[in-house]
Amino acid sequence: MALAQERLDTNMARYIGPKQRLQRQIGEDLGLKTNALKTARRLANRPGQHGAKGHRKLSNYGEQLKEKQKLKYIYGILEKQLHAIYEKASKNPAATGTAMLSFLERRIDNVVYRLGWAPTRAAARQLVNHDHFTVNGKKMNIPSYQLKVGDVLTMKAKTAKIPAVAEAMKQEVKLPSWLEAKNGAAHVSKLPNREDVTEKINEQLIVEYYNR
Repeated sequence: MALAQERLDTNMARYIGPKQRLQRQIGEDLGLKTNALKTARRLANRPGQHGAKGHRKLSNYGEQLKEKQKLKYIYGILEKQLHAIYEKASKNPAATGTAMLSFLERRIDNVVYRLGWAPTRAAARQLVNHDHFTVNGKKMNIPSYQLKVGDVLTMKAKTAKIPAVAEAMKQEVKLPSWLEAKNGAAHVSKLPNREDVTEKINEQLIVEYYNR
């Protein structure tokens, strides 16, 4: 299955093309756009001359590849990053798929998004890159940094005044069970559970892909 190959470099780097097109190819809302209503209207029409009817049933490998690509697009990571996370998760006492999702959830850019401090993970990643947060009082501008139990992530005072951030923070969000937040600061109280991942992900297919 071709997944927007024209907008991916030869190293399978981060997707840079139209996000609505990418979501239509996957056939699901991946949380890449802020306009959920517009996304929902377009999901029924997958790209291609014949839309959804022009796509044949995927093989087992195709389903595994699609799920892996979907996970990369959701979290906005590179192939080499996901593979490294898989390798790390495979050595974890927990189930490999569950551990893999836990590592992804604890990335700072994802945490900022889960807290409702940014409208998308891409926006959260940009904020982290531009030094808008500290971890345990120290500057942290690495989006892939994984928070640990006991860590405190704090938003700088000026950040809340950015229009996109201020608008995002007006929206009601359901905090994951592993995060506690108040007044621009968040505390990691425990490790994420599988139930904390709200996106529709079949992590077992991804494990099977890397195990093939």
